[in-house]
Amino acid sequence: MKHGQHWFTQVRKTAEALFGRHAFPDGAFDFPAAFELPETIFDPPPPVAPPLQPGARFLNGVYENAAGTRRYKLYIPSTWKGQRLPLVVMLHGCAQDPDDFAAGTQMNAVAEERKCFVLYPAQSPDANNSRCWNWFNALDQRHGQGEPSIIAGMTQRVLDHYPVARNQVYIAGMSAGGAMAIIVGTLYPELFCAVGVHSGLPYAAARDLPSALAAMQRGAFGASQTASAGLPMIVFHGDQDTTVHPANGEELLAQGLRSHPLGGTARPSRLAGRVPDGYAYTRIKHWLHDGSPLAEHWVIHGAGHAWSGGSAAGSYTDGKGPDASREMMRFFSTVRAG
Repeated sequence: MKHGQHWFTQVRKTAEALFGRHAFPDGAFDFPAAFELPETIFDPPPPVAPPLQPGARFLNGVYENAAGTRRYKLYIPSTWKGQRLPLVVMLHGCAQDPDDFAAGTQMNAVAEERKCFVLYPAQSPDANNSRCWNWFNALDQRHGQGEPSIIAGMTQRVLDHYPVARNQVYIAGMSAGGAMAIIVGTLYPELFCAVGVHSGLPYAAARDLPSALAAMQRGAFGASQTASAGLPMIVFHGDQDTTVHPANGEELLAQGLRSHPLGGTARPSRLAGRVPDGYAYTRIKHWLHDGSPLAEHWVIHGAGHAWSGGSAAGSYTDGKGPDASREMMRFFSTVRAG
């Protein structure tokens, strides 16, 4: 394969996988006419039914507002007996759905251990035929509009109907879902008190398709100058990720620290480790002077674009890395609003 053709292959594969086959404005990119992609890139994941603990429920729901309609699933752990519990909102990546994401991240099992509700919004193929959250659209980066308003409204519905601990509401996501998680957390800081991003991008990393491709391929340099909500965050990224450049994880942390009023005084600590028979990793924690956590950045050495420590029961997972789901919940448990 010639170098130019390989370049088109990589760009087209990345763009269409994350934005959908029909997300390109006419004339935005002139790819070779003979270029085709394997259809498997766009196939939805096979049906997955995450096992339920006796007494647990995994409910289907639909939410609608002026911006559109989305389905969701809500996990209610068997340990819930009417008491107030934390809520974690989990945004899946491209070509995934709530069942697949729940199976791969094993977040329902974590919910049993940690006693929390888990909300899984589902992207509609009508909104993006690859089921990617549209983080790169300018409309979907505004308060009260687009997909952020749907996700926030869906979250509020759960708060209104279940005894959620209002000071323990968190949002996390993978890839396009991770990019959308930081957008929603930034636009609705009154709802969420911390954000988890796996293989994602910073807030305002892109405003259209060309800038999105540039951020994915090279990193969203300059995004750290844009203010986010400064919420506490935990970030995971594989240093061999060829879909979303690992520099985006660094930009996420820089953006969060810059946006927090005390971020400039945070104290970092570094830990190097290795998963038995798995990947080495570097974890950097940023602490405020009162000992409260502000941010964590996990770099998984050798990992690609996959949920670290996930189960092969779901797509885009790599069990050789540290357990991102449990580490996120550990971090979230240390952060409460107000």
